[in-house]
Amino acid sequence: MRKTDKYPVDGPNALWQIYHTVSKWKAMRNFVFIQITRYSPSLRMKNWIYRHVLGMKIGEHTAFALMVMVDVFFPEKIHIGSNTIIGYNTTILAHEYLTNEYRLGDVNIGSHVMVGANTTILPGVTIGDYAIIGAGSVVHKDVAPYSFVAGNPLQTIRERMNEK
Repeated sequence: MRKTDKYPVDGPNALWQIYHTVSKWKAMRNFVFIQITRYSPSLRMKNWIYRHVLGMKIGEHTAFALMVMVDVFFPEKIHIGSNTIIGYNTTILAHEYLTNEYRLGDVNIGSHVMVGANTTILPGVTIGDYAIIGAGSVVHKDVAPYSFVAGNPLQTIRERMNEK
């Protein structure tokens, strides 16, 4: 089960009310820096921007492939351990805006994790250390350490792989 905080809204759907929950200037600044990181080949520069400009917690030697899209409005809710790889064109969300409410949740990705290309990680999930996420997956629930999961809906392929 995802761990998100729910905030009901009155009036039009929650997305129309986005700037009641986050500053326009924060969103614009974050968007510009996220676009720079999406296209940059420099892993050091990406991690510096994620840590020092966007406020994400990123471990040593974590690598973000080309075109990774992190949450524009709440990147500070994303925490990633050391020596993890986030695959090409992956999206990591810490928010979701629905018709009657919006939800916020921290995303915690452990150390030594491999996230395959074109994966979507939803708010409020925890991915344990040494987990492997298959390409094209939608991570809508927690993933146990050492697990191999894939698909939409997400299914466990193998649990507790050999440690190292």
